[in-house]
Amino acid sequence: MSMSMKYLLTFGLVLLLTGVAHAEGECPPGMFPTNPPGAQGPVGCAPIPGYNNNQRQAQPQLPSPQWARRWGSIATDSINGSLGTTVGQSSQREAEQSAMADCLKKGGVQCKIQTTYDNECAAMILGDKEFNVGTAANLDKAVQLGIKVCTDAGDTNCHVYYSACSLPVQIQ
Repeated sequence: MSMSMKYLLTFGLVLLLTGVAHAEGECPPGMFPTNPPGAQGPVGCAPIPGYNNNQRQAQPQLPSPQWARRWGSIATDSINGSLGTTVGQSSQREAEQSAMADCLKKGGVQCKIQTTYDNECAAMILGDKEFNVGTAANLDKAVQLGIKVCTDAGDTNCHVYYSACSLPVQIQ
């Protein structure tokens, strides 16, 4: 093989390799140019299927938070003026039993559950004539609801006597 033939083969090989190196055009690594038929130069870039699959590491997915319901309850003995309350109980039954026990402990004789609520707030509103209990997703709304019921009933001197929230707790 002559020197010019070797030179030509080397030049052709270099030219061929240079073409491969620029096959991605102006696209970043892992992308290839997308050229519609008849278009000059790369029009856009698209991902090379399977490129860098080995280098990607799966991000561990965090588990969704788990929440446990929490119950509250209000019991009253309106004759003796006793109020029993509880929050943070794990069941409706526990909340009602706890509020009743609190009412009896505070001098109540004929205690009665006024409301039991879970994952929300409650407010006992007193007026000059009677009381009511409002429950809602947050304390402000529970108070607003109770005050509205009191004033809509024509009662006067409506004010918050007791308020609390029994909100869910994250367990995971």
